[in-house]
Amino acid sequence: MKLGLVRHAQTDVAAGLCYGRTDVAVPAEAMRTLAERIAPQLAEGIEEIVCSPLQRCAGLAQAIAARRPGLALRTDARIAEMDFGSWEGRSWSSIERAEFDAWTGSFADARAGGSGESTRAFMQRVGEAFDEWHEAGRDALWITHAGVIRAVWLLREGVRCAERADQWPAQSIAFGEYLSVELP
Repeated sequence: MKLGLVRHAQTDVAAGLCYGRTDVAVPAEAMRTLAERIAPQLAEGIEEIVCSPLQRCAGLAQAIAARRPGLALRTDARIAEMDFGSWEGRSWSSIERAEFDAWTGSFADARAGGSGESTRAFMQRVGEAFDEWHEAGRDALWITHAGVIRAVWLLREGVRCAERADQWPAQSIAFGEYLSVELP
């Protein structure tokens, strides 16, 4: 059983800006170009496209679905990016070191940005969507975010929560990157 994972196209926000749950746009041309590249690559057997409700994912999912008639398309808020609380809309470099260290020092349970999600809550909701996909036994494509893709990598390995910041996958995920995970 396969789960395809696509990170949304590059947004219009400045590099280095924290915008997890902030609903930012993607230029229409970038969305169209990415959909044209991804649609023909989809593995045989994919039965549905599931996307984050944020416009940078939903728009791409609609564009891919238009190029692959017959695929079901639905939105699932559980695969939206992590909520970074008061850090949303700020540059990562403007976040006080002590504030950032407090979050990474209690990585599983501290709320990002003081009022955002904890890693445990984030992993729990992504895990619910992942478990639902696995139990359904159908190949699917998720149009989602870098944080969700990293969470899926952990879930695939049986890790339900990254207790420490050094357990969080550090691998870079490019805008528009198409990855796949397989489970029996």
